[in-house]
Amino acid sequence: MTDVHLDVHELRITLTVDDFDAAVRLYRDALGLPEVADWSSEQGRVLLLDAGRATLELFDEAQAAMVDDLEVGRRVSGKVRFALQVPDADAAAASLVGAGATPVADAVDTPWGDRNARVAAPDGMQLTLFSLGPEAS
Repeated sequence: MTDVHLDVHELRITLTVDDFDAAVRLYRDALGLPEVADWSSEQGRVLLLDAGRATLELFDEAQAAMVDDLEVGRRVSGKVRFALQVPDADAAAASLVGAGATPVADAVDTPWGDRNARVAAPDGMQLTLFSLGPEAS
């Protein structure tokens, strides 16, 4: 393995959805991700939304199972789950459910002090909405 640093400047996740309008209502309108660009054309629809600072969190299967068990009570998410920091996880979850998301589980207080709520977007993507605990705020 070589010690190469590629100087990555942005993590961009491309999500292909079955219902583009429902995804826009959820991510842009309800979650409030600002629209950066609309590159839609006759060939297809695309919006670039600003999701703030990005991090890539890597889990092994045991950690993924532990987080699912904590938030939902059983293993439910796939290989990819979005975790989005919001000021109020309960309010954000309610807003997204009002915009077409499906509640997966009630919000929980984590052992590390955060408040986590889980919903599923209309396309099935699992979203953890988390608010930082008092020590981290």
